[in-house]
Amino acid sequence: MIDRAVAGRRQPPTTLVGPGHDAALVAVADGRVAVSTDMLVEGRHFRLDWSTPHEVGRKAVAQNGADVAAMGARPTAFLVGLGCPPDTPVGVLDGVSAGIGEAAEALGAGVVGGDLVQASQLIVAVTVLGDLGGNAPLLRSAARPGDIVALAGSTGRSAAGLAVLTAGLAGHPDLVAAHKVPSPPYAAGPAAAAAGAHAATDISDGLLADLGHIAAASGVAIDVSRELLEPGPGLRSAAADLGADVWEWVLTGGEDHALAACFPPDAPLPTGWRPVGTVRAGGGVTVDGHDRPGPGGWQSFSR
Repeated sequence: MIDRAVAGRRQPPTTLVGPGHDAALVAVADGRVAVSTDMLVEGRHFRLDWSTPHEVGRKAVAQNGADVAAMGARPTAFLVGLGCPPDTPVGVLDGVSAGIGEAAEALGAGVVGGDLVQASQLIVAVTVLGDLGGNAPLLRSAARPGDIVALAGSTGRSAAGLAVLTAGLAGHPDLVAAHKVPSPPYAAGPAAAAAGAHAATDISDGLLADLGHIAAASGVAIDVSRELLEPGPGLRSAAADLGADVWEWVLTGGEDHALAACFPPDAPLPTGWRPVGTVRAGGGVTVDGHDRPGPGGWQSFSR
């Protein structure tokens, strides 16, 4: 199965020793490596009656690659751990592996190793390595009062797609696709670092929740403007069809893997970034100057 997963996969020049040995060897020109790990568990993070194995593999790369992009790094290598029951069809594992490999190669990265184990359900664990390219890492802890909060990508689309799938609603294929396979703006992270952004995060749990991590780590307050976050007609249409609050999706929906960053007020925003709020003295996250009740996003151990 491992041979099938790595057969024919392309490796970038940074992969000095690839799969087939006890460990891989990856060149790091910058001298520093951004590293992140994520897991996808069947029934919790994906359903094979909704997503194809190939889509699950692509989603695993997206959520991992967005993490190092939020640090200002470019993904260069992925390591993959697969756990599955012994009666899992080979085609399922082939599909997951192909989705991971193709998504990694599209980023100019390689799948350099991993592991395959027996488990009670399908589990996909991915670790990504990223190259900072000489830039300082974008941390959550460096936002400053007066900064402009900007967003690259969109929020709410994955949550809307999940709601459409859960309700069994026909239509809105673009939102369903956004949930099955997010499209992070990978290049926006290094661009933000090069432009002098102070802090950044990827939107995995929800805009308010993830901006809350920046606010807490930096000891600042962040205010988000709904006017600057105006939902598109597709989101509003789905909300109307489902009787849902579109702002719940936009402000608290997770898994879009957009990037949010705090830029100096006098710094021009790089292409693909748009302002959505401001950083102030104080603490917490507000919307249009007011506290918003309820959780700001995904709770990992909620039912």
